[in-house]
Amino acid sequence: MRAQSPVNDISPVVVGLFGLMLALEGVFAAAEAGLVGGRLGIGWRVAAIEDYGVFGSLVQLMWERGAWPPEHLLRFVTYPFLHASFTHMIFAAAIMLALGKYVGDRFRWWAVLVVFFSASILGALAWGLLKADAGVLIGGYPAAYGLIGAFTYILWVQLRVLGEPQLRAFQLIGFLMLIRLVLGLLFGSDGVWIAEIVGFATGFLVSFLVSPGGFHRLRMAIRGAGQS
Repeated sequence: MRAQSPVNDISPVVVGLFGLMLALEGVFAAAEAGLVGGRLGIGWRVAAIEDYGVFGSLVQLMWERGAWPPEHLLRFVTYPFLHASFTHMIFAAAIMLALGKYVGDRFRWWAVLVVFFSASILGALAWGLLKADAGVLIGGYPAAYGLIGAFTYILWVQLRVLGEPQLRAFQLIGFLMLIRLVLGLLFGSDGVWIAEIVGFATGFLVSFLVSPGGFHRLRMAIRGAGQS
């Protein structure tokens, strides 16, 4: 019997996103180990973060001026692929692969991308504007939480069909936020939870539009609310 790859059943889009994260982390790790890039390679990670990470001060400045240069807007879709270390990356990737498989089995490939990047963009924007002393935001966690939001939406719809309490769909995000709270109390908070919770909310709400039949369900819900 031929062995199957553990990623065979995962949406190619999710595998591609994970592959990009892993490839970049591999390059940075090799450079820091002196295997590539020579002496300059040691600074590749820092240089990439400076060029493609989201800086809170920059977000606030662009918001105040109402000017959004393309080279800085690019940061909102590149920062999810940059991480501080392999450990930082692998936890975000694990969430993305697990939830991405579930969502990818039910959403079209482009819908997965919409959830991933809309959560990244709005999560980073909210983080930059709401955290006064925001430093730099990197990592795939806000995007991964967007997939958690899509996962929650799927459960929410299923529970509604079954006539069961829909609040049960929010158990996972509630558990994760509880862990975040405990860790924040023990070790202090870096404010990334803002990007994560906004990423989650974005993934959940966007799913009303991009899920199969989602726009129709949203229209019917609005029509029903208007008639009540």
